[in-house]
Amino acid sequence: MTASTTRRTTAKSRIAAVGAIAVAGTMLLTACGDQTDSGTGSTETSTTKSAPLADLVPQDIKDKGEIKVGSDIAYPPVEFKDKSGNVVGIDPDLGAALGKQLGVKFTFENGTFDTLITGLRSKRYDLAMSAMTDTKDRQTGVDSETGKKVGEGVDFVDYFTAGVSIYTKKGDTQGISTWADLCGKKIAVQRGTVSHDLAKAESGKCAGGKKIAIEAFDTDLEAQTRLRSGGADAVSSDFPVAAYAVKTSGGGKDFEIVGDQIEAAPYGIAVAKGNDELTKAVQAALDAIIKNGEYEKIITKWGVEAGAVTEAKINGGS
Repeated sequence: MTASTTRRTTAKSRIAAVGAIAVAGTMLLTACGDQTDSGTGSTETSTTKSAPLADLVPQDIKDKGEIKVGSDIAYPPVEFKDKSGNVVGIDPDLGAALGKQLGVKFTFENGTFDTLITGLRSKRYDLAMSAMTDTKDRQTGVDSETGKKVGEGVDFVDYFTAGVSIYTKKGDTQGISTWADLCGKKIAVQRGTVSHDLAKAESGKCAGGKKIAIEAFDTDLEAQTRLRSGGADAVSSDFPVAAYAVKTSGGGKDFEIVGDQIEAAPYGIAVAKGNDELTKAVQAALDAIIKNGEYEKIITKWGVEAGAVTEAKINGGS
């Protein structure tokens, strides 16, 4: 999103090499913990035993037994549907692990990326977890392009770090290795993402009237299809997503990454302002799975260890 609702909105420019990703093939969802009664007659149920942070969960969510998570479920390997229609990926696996700590189920609900924050404000979702970059503009509800206040903002629990990459058809890079090389060419992006913002910003710098032709789509997969068909010269996505597309599309024969990734910044789990109890519960659950090793297992499974965080920060984006 841009400042109002973008994914991975532009943070302070920082060049980062998160490292090569070797995407794991296994796509099994982490199972929720057993919540059946222990049958011991004790007032402490097995739910409490297996969910040590259940007391931190707001009562209305306890009553429902689930946390509704807004997510753009078309962004592999972060979140997507497998061949059987199951929601899989980094975020769903982490959600399942967090749910075990809190004693509730994380239910992922599909939505277009640029509507997720409004979904939080309208209480359609309890959280938004969709490779969303934590930025000051998002925290304060400011549109980064206009500088105007457009909402109350959200709070973030930061859980991963990633940058942005460009990729082209394999063997047909057309000399593209930097954003400046896109002047006079066409790029396909997902609408409202940091890649979209970067393309617009770079186009404004192009000399001699050679602007970047930008095609924005609802999903990153649609942008990939545009490149594959020859309708664009390049696509830009978050590095984990770009690396996954390069590795898997056409058995690794369709695309290649060009140049270095830029704009490394934290992904955050978004929570509506004022919902401090839930924010702190999610933070505590994330810290717990980092400490007990479950977090490392999940990101290792998906081959994204280079983006790991060592603690759960609130609003750590800039």
